[in-house]
Amino acid sequence: MYAHFSEGHKGAISGPFEPREDEVTSQGAPRRREPRTLLEQLIWERNQTLAEFVEWAEEFARRHNEPGTLSERNLKRLMSGRRPDGTRLGRPRPATSRLLEQIFGFAMAELLRLPRATPGDNERELRARLASAQKIDSTTVELLQKQLDSIRRLDGRIGAANTHEEVIQKLNQIIQLMTYSLSPVVRQRLASLMSEFGTLAGWQALDLGSPLEAWQYYELARLAAYDSDELPFKVHAEAERSTMLLDFGKTNEAVLILENSLKRFGSSNSKLQAWLTASYGEALAFNGDHTRSLNAFDRASNILEKSTDTVPFVLLNAAHLERWRGHAVTQFSPQMAEDILKSSLSRLDDESRRAENSLRIDLAKCLVENGNQEEATTHVEIAAAMAVDIGSIRQERRIRSMGITHLN
Repeated sequence: MYAHFSEGHKGAISGPFEPREDEVTSQGAPRRREPRTLLEQLIWERNQTLAEFVEWAEEFARRHNEPGTLSERNLKRLMSGRRPDGTRLGRPRPATSRLLEQIFGFAMAELLRLPRATPGDNERELRARLASAQKIDSTTVELLQKQLDSIRRLDGRIGAANTHEEVIQKLNQIIQLMTYSLSPVVRQRLASLMSEFGTLAGWQALDLGSPLEAWQYYELARLAAYDSDELPFKVHAEAERSTMLLDFGKTNEAVLILENSLKRFGSSNSKLQAWLTASYGEALAFNGDHTRSLNAFDRASNILEKSTDTVPFVLLNAAHLERWRGHAVTQFSPQMAEDILKSSLSRLDDESRRAENSLRIDLAKCLVENGNQEEATTHVEIAAAMAVDIGSIRQERRIRSMGITHLN
C-alpha cells in the first residue's frame, strides 16, 4: 500500500554506461560488475544514459520547483560512492540531495550505501528486516513522536524549506518500519505517526509550491489513518485536503469535505472539533457564504474557549483562531478583516513565523483595498522578506497575485 514517491522509466540494463579501463575485457567488451551504490543501481534500472538522466532530472527539477542541479561528472562521482582517494563520500549539497531524494524516494544516505540485495539475498534480507522491526516497541514510537513534535515547532519557526527534507526522511523511515512490523499494536501506532508525518509533508509541499506532491502526501496520510483505525487521524487527513482545494478554487468541494468531516467526528475531542469548525468557516467564506462563515467561527471560538482537550497535530489557540477568522473575512469585508488582523498580529507569539507571514499578506491586501497603501507597503516588504527566509513559494505567489509588489 505504501511506497516511496519516485518517477522514471521502467526497465533494466546489465552494466555501467561508460566502463572504466579496468572494467573492459582483453577483447574490449564491457565486463559486468555489480552497482557500487543504490543510486547507481536505480539509475541503471531506468535504462537511460547519464546524459539522458541528467536532462530528465533537470526537467523534473523545473516541474517541482527544486533548486538542485546535476552534471554527468557529479553524478558519476555520486554513483561511485567514493572520492578519488577511495574514501566514502560525504553528503552532497542539500539542494542536490533533495532533488535525488524526491526523484527516487530514498534518503540520500541510503542512496550512497551499497545497493539493494540481489535475488539470492532476498530471504536473508527479509529475515533481517523482520527481526529489526520486532525491536520496535512503545518506547521507540514515543521517541519518534517526540521527534515529530520538535520538527513541527521548527517548521513553524524556520519554514518548510529548512525542515521538509527531515520530514521526508522520517516518513520513509516509518514506512519501512511499518512494512515489516508484525505487531498489530505497533503497526497501529506507526500508522498514526505515518498519518501525522504525511499531513505535515503535504502541507510543506504545498507551501514549497508543489501541489501534486502535496496531494500525494495527503493521500498517503489518509490511507495510513485508516490503518491506524483512529477517527481523529482519518478526519484530520481528509480535512487537510480542503486547503488545497481552496487554493485551486474548488470551494464547494472543500465545503462538502469539511461538512462530512464534522458530521463523522462529532464532538469527541473539542480541540479538533474547534479546528474542523474553523476550517469549515474558512471554506464557507471562500465559497461566498459569509453569514454562515462568521457563525462557524463563533462556534469554533466557543468550543475552543471551553476546551481542555489536546491533540498533537492541532496547534490552535485564541490568537491563531482570530488570525484564521481574519483570513476568512478578507473574502468579503476588508475593513472588518483589517481590524481583526491587526489585533491578531499583536497577539501572535514568536514561534509562528509562517502564520505571521500569511497574516501580513492578508493585512496588506486589506490595507490596499481600504486605501492605505503606505501602511500596506510596510507589511508587503516584511512579508516578502519573510517568505524568502522560510522558503514559502506559496506565500510569494500570493504576494505576486495581489499585484501590490510594485509598492516596495
